[in-house]
Parts: sequence; C-alpha cells; structure tokens
Amino acid sequence: MNYSKEELIRVYRDMIYVRSFEERVRELFAKGVLPGILHLGVGQEACMAGTCFHLKEGDVIGSTHREHGVLLLRGIDLNKYMAEFYGKSTGASKGRGGDMHGAVPKNGALGCNAILGPAQTIINGYAFAMKFRKTDNVAVTVFGDGAANRGEFHEGMNMASIWKLPTIYVIFNNGYAYNTPQHMATNVEDFASRAAGYGIPGYAVDGNDIITVMDTFGEAIKRAREGGGPSLIELKTYSQHGHYAGESRIYLPEGLHEKWMEKDPVDRLETLLIENGFAAREDFDAIAEEYQVLLNAAQKYAEESPEPTLEDFEEALNDVFYYDEGGAR
Repeated sequence: MNYSKEELIRVYRDMIYVRSFEERVRELFAKGVLPGILHLGVGQEACMAGTCFHLKEGDVIGSTHREHGVLLLRGIDLNKYMAEFYGKSTGASKGRGGDMHGAVPKNGALGCNAILGPAQTIINGYAFAMKFRKTDNVAVTVFGDGAANRGEFHEGMNMASIWKLPTIYVIFNNGYAYNTPQHMATNVEDFASRAAGYGIPGYAVDGNDIITVMDTFGEAIKRAREGGGPSLIELKTYSQHGHYAGESRIYLPEGLHEKWMEKDPVDRLETLLIENGFAAREDFDAIAEEYQVLLNAAQKYAEESPEPTLEDFEEALNDVFYYDEGGAR
C-alpha cells in the first residue's frame, strides 16, 4: 500500500463528509423540507474522494447531478450549498440550481451540464487551453453509464486522443441508466474496453475500493500531466438509493441491493484502517460527530435564510453573461 496513515485518514474524512451531507439532505427531503427532486450518490463516496484525491490547483472537474461530493471536496461553501438545496436566495446558485446545478468555478469544479452527454466534449476545451498554455493541469469529466452511450462520449474521446489532450474520462458505472440495466443498453461488459478504439488506456476497476480508485486515477493523471494524453476510467459502483431519492426500485433483481451493501466503500475503508492500526472505532465516531456539528450549523443557516423574492426573477438576464468588444456584460 503506497499511502500513509495521514493520507488514508484524509480520504476517510472526505468520504464521511460526503456521506454525512447526502444522508442529511436525504432525511430532509423525506420530511418534505426540500423542494424539487433529489439525486444521491450514497455508496459512491470512494469514486468521488478517490477521483479528487490527486487533483491540484488549476485542475478542473465536471460532474453530473449525483456528485455533490465532488463539489464539497473542491471547496463549495457548505452553508451556501445547503441553502441551495432549500432553494434560498443565499444559496450557492441563489436558489436556482437546487441539487443538480451547483458549481465552484474558482476552484475548478464545473458542476453539472444540463444535458449529460455534451460535457464529454466541453471538457476538451479546458484541456486544450491547458495544453496550449503549457501547464501540467488536467481536465476531468465525470459521468454515468447512460451518458457513456451517447455520441458525444465517442466524439470527445476521439478528439482528445488525436490532440493528446490532458483529459480524463471517468465513468461512475452504477449499473443502471435510471432504471435501464447496462446489459439492455450496450453489448460490452466493460465500457473501458472502448478506449482501445481511440488508442488510449482504459481501466475497469472496483469503484468501491478507495485504494484501487486512488491508484488508477493516480496513474492516469500522471500520464496526462506528463503529456501522454487522455485516459478512460470506469469505476464499477452502486447507488444505494437509486436514481432519485424515494423511488421504489422494483426493477432491481432480488438480492442485488444486499450484495452491493456488503461492498459499502466506507465500511471497507474502516476495516482497512483498523487492520493496519491507523484508527479505532472511537476515531470514526468522533469524525462523524464533527461533521454532524457542521451540518447542524449549515441547516440552521439555510432555514433562517430568506426565500428568493419575485424581483430576483423578474429580469431574465440576471446572472447571464455575454461578451462583446467591451468585455463581459
């Protein structure tokens, strides 16, 4: 194992931060407190924490509607993010984005594109700029198995491979595109096998094993930083609460949920930390309590924040920017 105690504790804290937030908003949504709809990434914390582990300042990462953890780990303000879920005017997107459209542009967290496929071509623009400026930064795009069957996915990988762009394509494959199982949507077992058609490396790995995720992403990001071009990483994982919070999930085969719960990424890392003498059960409890305190404060901030006013939405061009010869307007 190539990681120190401090690094593993750090990534454990990242995973608990993500799960604590998601479980809190799930509880609030179930009580009818939060408006709209809610997509959760519970069970995919190793994918999010492992992908973000090697990122540095200047790197960018685009995610989908389920990767709230990516935004949290890239530094979105917790209070403002919670307020966004409440639809409040103090929210990260002034209450207009809800759970799907948060972003932290200054920290390179691009958020979710409204249509999930085009993100795989848009990300190449960032990667091209990095290469043109001769930096060693990378551009990461995270998407699901459903988006991996869109044309933009192939177009993006083809362009990145031709130009040797520092783009890393990461599929969080939870086996279902909404309620459509993978075997009904594609004839390949591993999406990563498609990388061979573009002459780039492809990795299909256990997305619930944080060490494997960190190792795989570390290899791909090293290659990209050194000018070796793009990679495709498929992280096989599971969404413990389905496509959206509260769905019936009658489409799941019997026993599948229980099988995946035995591979819970948080439980697996806790076992690893205990077996290596890096942490004890009371350490985990203390970390969990620490994040509950932060979430209590964030929830209080959101609940006490004002609702958007009618005037906030009267001007259709509020917060919409365009460029002309005079610059941004």
